[in-house]
Amino acid sequence: MATRMKEKTARVEERREKRPFATAKHVRISPDKVRIVLALIRGRSVAEAMAVLQATPKAACEQVFKVLNSAAANAEHNKGLSVDDLYVAEAFADVGPTLKRFQPVSKGRAHHILKRTSHITVILDTKEDK
Repeated sequence: MATRMKEKTARVEERREKRPFATAKHVRISPDKVRIVLALIRGRSVAEAMAVLQATPKAACEQVFKVLNSAAANAEHNKGLSVDDLYVAEAFADVGPTLKRFQPVSKGRAHHILKRTSHITVILDTKEDK
């Protein structure tokens, strides 16, 4: 029994993400709105991505900026990497749980209101000089 647990632990460890990343879960904004902002920063350096996020007038920019800042701090603190050498390798927003609400309308009816949430993930990587 213990040998199978050790094998499973080894498999999980080898699949674990080695690059620095950060995730924000249950963010109260639609994933579609977040994906528009993430497309702006994907592939850019961390400093350039932060500048783009500060200059973009979208509601999701604030949340994405926090996640990007957290990923950069994780890289610096946990992995010992320099923020100047990092770029946004991957950035994606997954669908979180949806809060279901009702809006009462005439004749005793109700319309559905879906309050969507997101799980935002930003993965950084070091630049490879060619």
